[in-house]
Amino acid sequence: MNEKNKKTPVNRISISLPDELHAELDSMVIERGFESRSQAINDMLRQHLAEHKREKGNEVMVGTITILYNNGTRGLQKTIADLQYQHLDEVISSLHVHLADNQTMEVILVQGPALTVQAVANEIIALRGVITGKLQLMGAVIPPLHPMTPKARRAGQ
Repeated sequence: MNEKNKKTPVNRISISLPDELHAELDSMVIERGFESRSQAINDMLRQHLAEHKREKGNEVMVGTITILYNNGTRGLQKTIADLQYQHLDEVISSLHVHLADNQTMEVILVQGPALTVQAVANEIIALRGVITGKLQLMGAVIPPLHPMTPKARRAGQ
């Protein structure tokens, strides 16, 4: 039996919902294409637990900082690149896409303690010329990118 076919043990719980909430849940299950209420509730719980971990601040998490900025703002692209370099331990990668009306969307893949990553996001989002931005974190971790990096060696100690 391969790894994918192994069944993960599950625990069953029972919850009581008011009729209105029950109907809204069923509508969401259909609209979003979940296979069942359980799958939808699992998704909601994972999101809520990730938010809880983020608020605690010490948990290492992975996520994205997504920003929309005016690429006509003098020095902004360099400042964004410099900040990413200053936070090399947290910034894994970034992608930017040029949009209409002199705007650029940039998605920055980050990992680290939630409060540290939040501070990096705040610093970037607050820059003059950034129109909007959002940090999205998940309770997962990227494995070390290369076993010979100093960071990976420290993690293995």
